[in-house]
Amino acid sequence: MSALRTFLRYLWVAPASVVGIVCALFAAALGARWALVNGVLEVAGGALTALKPRIPFRAITLGHVIIGVEHEALAYCRKHEHVHVRQYERWGVFFFVLYLGSSLIALLSGRHPYWDNHFEREAYGRDDQP
Repeated sequence: MSALRTFLRYLWVAPASVVGIVCALFAAALGARWALVNGVLEVAGGALTALKPRIPFRAITLGHVIIGVEHEALAYCRKHEHVHVRQYERWGVFFFVLYLGSSLIALLSGRHPYWDNHFEREAYGRDDQP
């Protein structure tokens, strides 16, 4: 039963993971290295490190794929990003819309679209703003 449950969990998240795999293939073409960590594909390094000053995040989760600008960033963000993996497992492809919707609601309420996003607050494990 556990194997079936695992298969169904990966299947439910598959549409989001496909987006992540496409991004991971692009990153690999830029020299990034891949590793499988706790059932999640993590990709970092290569030319992605050159993007570090230009992008507002250290890592991003897309289904069962986490893409980081560098391996040190993945190590630092791993716990946080794996919370996002569990969120994808809960919400499937709907997570994209729910995440953006939470940011929009925060923004329209005069709050910060990242720090006050419900899913980020859960991933940080707290309800307060930094």
